[in-house]
Amino acid sequence: MSGAEGPPDLFEAAVAARENAYAPYSGYKVGAAARARSGRIYAGVNVENASYPVGTCAEAGALAAMVAAGETDLVEIAVAAEGANLVTPCGACRQRIFEFGGHNARVWAADLKGIRRGFTAEELLPLAFGPHAMAPEPQGR
Repeated sequence: MSGAEGPPDLFEAAVAARENAYAPYSGYKVGAAARARSGRIYAGVNVENASYPVGTCAEAGALAAMVAAGETDLVEIAVAAEGANLVTPCGACRQRIFEFGGHNARVWAADLKGIRRGFTAEELLPLAFGPHAMAPEPQGR
């Protein structure tokens, strides 16, 4: 999947959420908006911490809000940040997206002007580790 077409409501929710990001150390604010199968949208922001490894990504926040609301079926997620470089989820967030959306979940990368590119979760995380990898091996092998 590529191109700049994407859902305007997710873009707007991600950009609006971005305004509340807590990024005092890097200044790099990120907003994310996840759409569950129900159609509801859940927003998240990056939250930095002076102890860098304990910060939280915007995508993780949006997915946590979705799960806290009782939903676990992700359809698509938009990620928005300011800058010339394309913002895409980190490896851990790609895994989170795959966990709740599977291979076909749509991931939209946006700047503050609009959606720049779309991907499937599989494009961002080929050969993903998922629940299928944890199934027991069939007996008799």
